Amino acid sequence: MDKARYLVEAHVLEGRSVSELAAAHGVHRSWIYKLLARYRDGGLQALEPRSRRPRSCKHETSPEIVKAIVSLRGELESEGHDAGAETIAYHLGKHHEKVPSLSTIWRILRREGLVVEQPQKRPRSSLIRFQAELPNEMWQADITHWELSGGEHAEILNMIDDHSRLFLASKAFSTVKARDVVDVFHEAAELHGLPACFLSDG
Repeated sequence: MDKARYLVEAHVLEGRSVSELAAAHGVHRSWIYKLLARYRDGGLQALEPRSRRPRSCKHETSPEIVKAIVSLRGELESEGHDAGAETIAYHLGKHHEKVPSLSTIWRILRREGLVVEQPQKRPRSSLIRFQAELPNEMWQADITHWELSGGEHAEILNMIDDHSRLFLASKAFSTVKARDVVDVFHEAAELHGLPACFLSDG
């Protein structure tokens, strides 16, 4: 469930006020009022995200230039030359009056599947932890192995809500089996409702 539908249903079905929802989820009240108006006009389908892409763009790279970039990439690589954006731009300039920016050339190469991503080169700032936007959007489960004082081992099954970090369940077993995970999941769901999705490292 996306945020728009969640907010509308929280107001319409649960009776929560617009002000409360706006404060709890960090959005403007005017946006929630717009969602409610769209819902009244067209139901839940009217809440689906609308494309913001313009129907046409005068700055869009022409198919001719895209084809030339792809062709140059292949030719330069086959001849053993550097085939980066700067080299491609240099060769494009010999035959075309308008040459795209280096960043545009890189985007075209990536879009055409001609760039092999190297995750180890990603900046640390890009390593942002994913977190669900809404309660019950995702639950996570993991198993912790624990050694008891007598030398025996136990396995502790934990479940949390990925958005709120609410501790949904924690139960110890000698060995966690699939049936145990299902039972604990249903116990938690009786208290908190069903999640949209469930993630487990098992």
